[in-house]
Amino acid sequence: MGEDYGEGGADELGLERNTSTKTKPWSENSRNVNTVVKGTAMTEYKALYSTSEAACYIGVSRSTIYRMEKRGLLSPEKTSMGHRQFKQKDLDKFLRKNQRLKVASVTEGPVLYETISKVEPYFQQGSISIYNADFLKTDCIEEGTIDLVVTSPPYNVGIKYSSHDDKMSYEDYLNFTREWLNKCYRLTKEDGRFCLNIPLDKNKGGQQSVCADITTIAKAVGWKYHATIVWNEQNISRRTAWGSWLSASAPYVIAPVEVIVVLYKNRWKKLGNNGKSDITKAEFVEWTNAVWNFTGESGKRVGHPAPFPVELPRRCIKLFTFVGDTVVDPFLGSGSTLIACALTDRKGIGVEIDKNYCDIAKRRLINEASIRQFKLIREAR
Repeated sequence: MGEDYGEGGADELGLERNTSTKTKPWSENSRNVNTVVKGTAMTEYKALYSTSEAACYIGVSRSTIYRMEKRGLLSPEKTSMGHRQFKQKDLDKFLRKNQRLKVASVTEGPVLYETISKVEPYFQQGSISIYNADFLKTDCIEEGTIDLVVTSPPYNVGIKYSSHDDKMSYEDYLNFTREWLNKCYRLTKEDGRFCLNIPLDKNKGGQQSVCADITTIAKAVGWKYHATIVWNEQNISRRTAWGSWLSASAPYVIAPVEVIVVLYKNRWKKLGNNGKSDITKAEFVEWTNAVWNFTGESGKRVGHPAPFPVELPRRCIKLFTFVGDTVVDPFLGSGSTLIACALTDRKGIGVEIDKNYCDIAKRRLINEASIRQFKLIREAR
């Protein structure tokens, strides 16, 4: 997302030489490099490597392969199913060209993101902060300090974001997801929680079990599963894809809902008994029923292609945090999570890679976070 690796080839990637004896590809299906090289079918002229195998062959992570491809350092072929395949001779050529390549270590529990620099807040007032930065690169948030992560990441369904490719292959999308889930895990406290708004599944670009796949990755990273909340967004009238209309040939079955996967780090019960809860009895009774019914947000009204309504983070924040707790949204977008933080007296941190969306979030904080309005307006001046 927004990386620029310069013109000097792999050395510009800023990687370190891999001296680990435990290197292995992330995918369970990837084969050991020696096996791949020695296999009779894997000759110099006909060998084709999957993304995982290519990463293993040159000793980097799959995310690095993706970034190298983006930079034009590697050029895979694509199968009819859209899978990337790398020629062995191309990988060998790359290695010969970059013999001094410093390769990132791919070990059990690796740090999968590269911190570049600490950035100053793009906007800050009291306990609310916006950072215009790439979440995977910035160290603006101290590890082990977050009580709750609330976010709705890119869905990889071709939405036209200003600063993000929303048309990755599904493999690359899950790889990207693994990276930011891992960083979120590092940022949270031992009793930290995570409310993750994602699709149940998707049909665009091929049927995929998005919720199941991302939940599996989250658990592999270290998150523990607590519950799934079904959000009935009530937008069935917008449906346009039916598959084979009125025919058993190939109909589409579409669930007009999204989900909020509730996870936690190491223990569900929050440490200490001094926290103040501000949730009402009626809210508690309604919201602990894991089917939530409220409408989505208008992208046209907000000025963002895929906003979520303030009601979603507001419920998560009041149900799963105490007053004064710290909440982070690594994909802030139009700022809904920070508005909910301001309205509920929580500390809020939002990270957003796109400057225009930061501006939208700032304006919305001023206009919609009414209990903070005076202070925010004074700061904006």
